[in-house]
Amino acid sequence: MRPMSRSRAALTLAGWGRVPVAGHEISTTDLTADSRGAALLRGLGRSYGDSSLPAHADDRIVNTCRAARVIAWDATTGRLRAEAGLALADMNALTMPAGWFTPVTPGTKFVTLGGMVASDVHGKNHHRDGCFGGHVTALRMRVASGDVLACGPAIEPELFWATVGGMGLTGHILEVEVQLHRIPSPWIWTETSRVDDLDGYLAALAEGALRWPMTVGWIDCLNRGRRLGRGILMAGRWATADEAPARFPGNPWPLRLPFDLPNWALNDLTASAFNSLYYWRHLQRHRAHIQHPDAFFYPLDRILDWNRAYGPRGFTQYQCVLPRAAGPAAVHEFMELLTRLGGASPLCVIKDCGPEGQGVLSFPLEGTSVAVDMAITADTQRIVDELNAMVIAAGGRIYLSKDLFTRAADFRRMEPRLDRFLAIRERWDPTHAIRSAQSVRLFGY
Repeated sequence: MRPMSRSRAALTLAGWGRVPVAGHEISTTDLTADSRGAALLRGLGRSYGDSSLPAHADDRIVNTCRAARVIAWDATTGRLRAEAGLALADMNALTMPAGWFTPVTPGTKFVTLGGMVASDVHGKNHHRDGCFGGHVTALRMRVASGDVLACGPAIEPELFWATVGGMGLTGHILEVEVQLHRIPSPWIWTETSRVDDLDGYLAALAEGALRWPMTVGWIDCLNRGRRLGRGILMAGRWATADEAPARFPGNPWPLRLPFDLPNWALNDLTASAFNSLYYWRHLQRHRAHIQHPDAFFYPLDRILDWNRAYGPRGFTQYQCVLPRAAGPAAVHEFMELLTRLGGASPLCVIKDCGPEGQGVLSFPLEGTSVAVDMAITADTQRIVDELNAMVIAAGGRIYLSKDLFTRAADFRRMEPRLDRFLAIRERWDPTHAIRSAQSVRLFGY
């Protein structure tokens, strides 16, 4: 089930943040043939910013969602090869009954395999298993010259690792081959803990990462003082066959937000009220239970079009990672700055990240990731600028898949790998034929 429909003649395109740009896309079942000459490939459009949007209204954008065939699937070894438009939701439906699951999943199942590679998505298990690209064994790509070629960790490795996390700018991803992980059951054993403040939260997150393969948490990014950073820590692992229910988890009945909420509906008062209710509904300090995998991995997917809650003005997400070397003080400084600047919503997620991967522009580095949704207002650019200044000073960086407001000079200051990426991109696309609104904003082409 896909949450969005697409028009072949749309006059505007938007990411998940719902900020439109002029342009349109074509949809195809033959991605190899129809990707020739395209400025960009685009999947389900779940990147929040402008990374999947055209730089110019007349750029040729090709949607991959109808190119979603499974080419090879071995239920014995867990190796899968599919076209780039295959949605993670459909892959899960195929592989989970056979006892296999994606090695890394983002917070939504409404994302394509090509998008997962381009963003080098990470998940709740990054501290154990790294990013998705580390489990990809091969890609089939069309590069800017028009040639179709294979690449992987041992074949054209420079192109491969620039493509992993390269936001679709090194060539068009046509097919993806990935090694899945064996799971003992399709259910999750979850332990949740209510934590009173940021110090306690960071300590619990560090301790949880030692014991649990998957950790994540919601934190209150609106309260200050002694309640700063209070939240709910969620840790999980795949349930054993003995622990899990005998039945296979069914598909939760989806809900849908059928209209845009007015812009005024989300404000400091309503957001603070939501945070208090969410925090105190976890009455027990600690709770352990069996959980549906969708509820653990994809809680927001239950509400289709939930992005309409931010109203017609749209929203953005600011996600950064603060390096472990900067210590808890950097996380405190970031949270204090965020609460002082305002603009945050009830959706604020904190995760533990493991070592940096091989993707040239892959986002995570060893440290703490904080992601917060913000309704777009006249103050958003100023807020992002100030947050970026603090992140740069701490040695951190932002996630391109979420970004809409970072300035080119700030991204260069936070990304020491940028020159290497641009040199690889230049070798494979000297005429700058492959581009996005984000690449033009940050790199000039």
